[in-house]
Amino acid sequence: MTAAAILHELESRGLKLAIAESLTGGALSAEFVAVAGSSKVLLGAIVAYQTSLKHELLGVSRALLENQGAVDPEVAAQMASGVRTKLGAKTNTDEASVIGVATTGVAGPDSQDGVAVGTVYVAISGPMPMGESVFAFEFSGDRAQIQQATIEQAISALGECLGL
Repeated sequence: MTAAAILHELESRGLKLAIAESLTGGALSAEFVAVAGSSKVLLGAIVAYQTSLKHELLGVSRALLENQGAVDPEVAAQMASGVRTKLGAKTNTDEASVIGVATTGVAGPDSQDGVAVGTVYVAISGPMPMGESVFAFEFSGDRAQIQQATIEQAISALGECLGL
């Protein structure tokens, strides 16, 4: 699955894409932006690297972040839902036509809040019947390899949720 294939499918269905990133730091968005014509589908992205920004910009529950930390499946789900809502509203795009994708995890070299390096969550939030899905991964390798694996799996997860 490629970013170009995802964008083509979203465009054919009249859907838009909104991205929230943490451990990938904008690299997932860059995969989509590299595709000519991506502006027809991609609304934008929010890189919420600091934990506080996940709450402030994406609406992730402060209590959830305090109790579970930033690397948690529910945090990923709230990031995907939050970016979908925020960017849809800011661009006057009906939320029913927006799909949100989010990445959060530990790329290393050190663990974070007791979460092992390589632990990653990718979440997809879309209109019904798509709904919400969270994918959990345990990647090995160095920081760059974990980030690249996350990008590839996020694109794959989008494809899966689109039935591709």
